[in-house]
Amino acid sequence: MTAVPDWMIPPAEGFTAEDLDRLPDLPPHTELLDGSLVFVSPQKYFHSLVMYLLEAGLRTAAPESVRVAREMTVRLGQFDRPEPDLVLIRASAASGTHQETGFEAEDVLLAVEVVSAESVRRDREIKPPKYARAGIPHFWRVEEDERGRPVVYVFELEPAGQTYIGVDVCHNRLKVTEPFPIDIDLTAIDRY
Repeated sequence: MTAVPDWMIPPAEGFTAEDLDRLPDLPPHTELLDGSLVFVSPQKYFHSLVMYLLEAGLRTAAPESVRVAREMTVRLGQFDRPEPDLVLIRASAASGTHQETGFEAEDVLLAVEVVSAESVRRDREIKPPKYARAGIPHFWRVEEDERGRPVVYVFELEPAGQTYIGVDVCHNRLKVTEPFPIDIDLTAIDRY
């Protein structure tokens, strides 16, 4: 029997958001959901292409007051620190030293999850309600269609109920006015 590292044995109350910065040798992209560590499987090429496509479009459209961050954790509470594929954050949340390991939910304007085979349940059922309860105003869920292109499901926060309301389903072109005007040709994935 092979010994496991001490960090793989959770405390009785579960791991906390701060533990992600203290635990040694965690695998890349480890998330914290409900006090449990979540290890992510290797991603398919589609996942990577979609992230590059959306990241480039968001960077082009973002005003000076906003920054785009890729694969950075977001502290939603004591026992939740997921890692969205992309986030839009307030520029003031990024220090000049760029040493952040994550961001606070109140600084996030948009969380984006690109669904993969191993993340379907987390990206559709577990993370969106957590993002909504934390007050993140916009959420996009990206799925792959039968042609190998992204379909973006656009959600906005309904603050009274702390839930997301679907406002659009974007095939071929992602064109929204919130959180600022964004227009991304989703078919460009064919040329990547």
